[in-house]
Amino acid sequence: MAKIKKTIDIKTLTELDNAAEEFIKFISESDLQSNIFAFYGSMGAGKTTFIKAICKALGVKDNVNSPTFTIINEYASAKGFPIYHFDFYRINKLQEAYDVGVEEYFAGNGLCLIEWPEKIASILPEDYISVNITVNPDLSRKVEIK
Repeated sequence: MAKIKKTIDIKTLTELDNAAEEFIKFISESDLQSNIFAFYGSMGAGKTTFIKAICKALGVKDNVNSPTFTIINEYASAKGFPIYHFDFYRINKLQEAYDVGVEEYFAGNGLCLIEWPEKIASILPEDYISVNITVNPDLSRKVEIK
């Protein structure tokens, strides 16, 4: 099992922007431009909300929405590197991920943020970074980066 590298606690939505900044500071600039981040968490855990906050912190000007039906949305960061936001919740077959060109995105120079990565577990590269979001009994969130 992967070792937890960083834990970020989010007590309320007002702390979300600071949590996104803390996440970005933890991950080096080169990682942000070339890595794959797999966001795990139950329905309603806040995966999309946290990804929106990360995109905002990276200077994305576009409206960031979950790509539930389109599978992928592409944004440009303020520094010019692309951000690819995937949502594999609705896919039924691995072929659907291949059909959108997931392998090219993973091999490219953009930041890949993936919701529901368990749907494509067999094709995730070995060096992806796991981001687990857990809802606590008081409805606060714990983000564990592995």
